[in-house]
Amino acid sequence: MPTAKKPRVKGVSIYRPFIFGSIAKPIDPASRPTNINADHTHQWTLYVNPCPPHPDLSYFVKKISFKLHETYTNSLRVVEAPPFEVTETGWGEFEVQIKIHFVPEANEKPQTIWHHLKLHPYGPDAERQRERKEPVVSECYEEVVFNEPVEAFYDLLTTSSGGGTGGRGKASKGSKQMSMGDKKGERVAELPFEGTYSQKEEGRELDRLGEAIKTVEVMVKEERKKLEEREKMLLDLKSEEGSTIKAR
Repeated sequence: MPTAKKPRVKGVSIYRPFIFGSIAKPIDPASRPTNINADHTHQWTLYVNPCPPHPDLSYFVKKISFKLHETYTNSLRVVEAPPFEVTETGWGEFEVQIKIHFVPEANEKPQTIWHHLKLHPYGPDAERQRERKEPVVSECYEEVVFNEPVEAFYDLLTTSSGGGTGGRGKASKGSKQMSMGDKKGERVAELPFEGTYSQKEEGRELDRLGEAIKTVEVMVKEERKKLEEREKMLLDLKSEEGSTIKAR
């Protein structure tokens, strides 16, 4: 007998923001634990955290698995309660598979993301960061989108610690903002005005991208001019060569 399909809330998309990444710092020889591998140079933590100011992920996340490099004992680490993080030591950087499993009410497949574990600073200030032995933070802002969630999960998202309360209004089809986004206390993925992940920072990043685009456009114009000059020189050489042959 076929399993009855769970009714879904049509025309509604609900999204929830989160931050995933890692923080790594060199191991201090003076306070080095005796039980770690002699080759290990850094201690690091992988994590999946709520996006501030939202306090929790566990109302819609059942567990999160972190697939480490195969050289680690028990390389698949599963965390079933907050904080969703794994702390280890090591000497090398590698790609980590992070799989987010949702609560049974979601009736959704796990979401897989990838993160490159960074141990060393990069960029113009890298040397000074090494000298100061500053932690290396590498993190990303991400959103999980639930398109037309099943009714039980919709109710969970909109009435638990992560959402507001009220009736089941409907958003336009394909809309990313959930139908109750205007309700007081409702959690949505709108960026706050200030902070690490904020409208201000987004504006600054857009400004930086705009300047970078202008720089690239100038470089393209310069290269195009050089190419035109070289093509002209080539034509002149061909013309001179033709004149010499005729003269002979």
